[in-house]
Amino acid sequence: MSNTIGNILRLTTFGESHGEAIGGVIDGFPAGIDIDMDFVQHQLDRRRPGQSRLTTQRNESDRVEILSGVFEGKSTGAPIGFIVRNTNQHSHDYDNMRRVFRPSHADYTYYNKYGIRDHRGGGRSSARVTISRCVGGALAMLALKQIGVSITAYTSQVGGIALDRDYHRYDLRRTDDNDVRCPDADKAAQMEELIMQVKSDGDTIGGVITCVVEGCPAGLGEPEFGKLHAQLGSAMLSINAVKGFEYGDGFDMASHRGSEVNDLFDPDGSHVTLTNHSGGIQGGISNGEDICFRVAFKPVATLLRPQATIDTDGNATQLEVKGRHDPCVLPRAVPVVEAMAAMVILDSYLVNKTTHL
Repeated sequence: MSNTIGNILRLTTFGESHGEAIGGVIDGFPAGIDIDMDFVQHQLDRRRPGQSRLTTQRNESDRVEILSGVFEGKSTGAPIGFIVRNTNQHSHDYDNMRRVFRPSHADYTYYNKYGIRDHRGGGRSSARVTISRCVGGALAMLALKQIGVSITAYTSQVGGIALDRDYHRYDLRRTDDNDVRCPDADKAAQMEELIMQVKSDGDTIGGVITCVVEGCPAGLGEPEFGKLHAQLGSAMLSINAVKGFEYGDGFDMASHRGSEVNDLFDPDGSHVTLTNHSGGIQGGISNGEDICFRVAFKPVATLLRPQATIDTDGNATQLEVKGRHDPCVLPRAVPVVEAMAAMVILDSYLVNKTTHL
């Protein structure tokens, strides 16, 4: 179960960073959905390495191969199997850390849980395994499109450079106009400059991705343990390097009074609210307003500078990392956040269809 997400729509992933391929099986996907493979590949291209000077220069084409579940351009209702082959591994770059634990990585925890670890890029703990999520999410977005749901994520903060929290201030269609994937061109330029400075220092930087779900119908989510925001939070916190999740006004609500943040209904009887401090979810169930949430990413743990650490025997040693690494994960994480949101929303929609006529 640790490799599977979902209730009715279920994605099971497999593969390692330096193995033969990354892949997955999607079960419960509705039949008759038009499968636009150009769109699916586009989402993978937005995640792939080597796409700009801001990302790792590992040169992978990341071409997806659909093995089952699609016939003549439509989903059949059968499990959709897919793989993306690894073609540009430089496993020798990791030889010096075969017996060394990288600080703030999953090396030590994996070793303690399983008694063995794949030192080549972290193996299963590598962010490269998010490829499977992007494929599953892209397919979910195609299904959601048929019911009028769209999902857009963007970089809203890098280091101390941040956008206004109100996403209405920006044209989210401009998100991919720059390498940072930020809809504000001026802020994007500042973010890029900061990332390049950090990269030249052999260091890394974190930030925040904001995601907006538009057109989500009211009624998705469960009132107790399957709350929609809990499902979204669980999905986001499962992404590599994520350290925090908040929806609506989030932690800002803690400093306000109820009279300031209650979302009053429009008196015209349309069932819409005049504000959206709740972020589109109340009582764990979607209310028909835009769902807005933010995901905090830590700085990438791999630094291109010496770090003190220990080896597998507990001896103090020095680690000097080689290879190709991201100075900031956010630009490539934007499609991953969209993908996880899409799978959660589609799964909740399918569950909701079974709860009432």
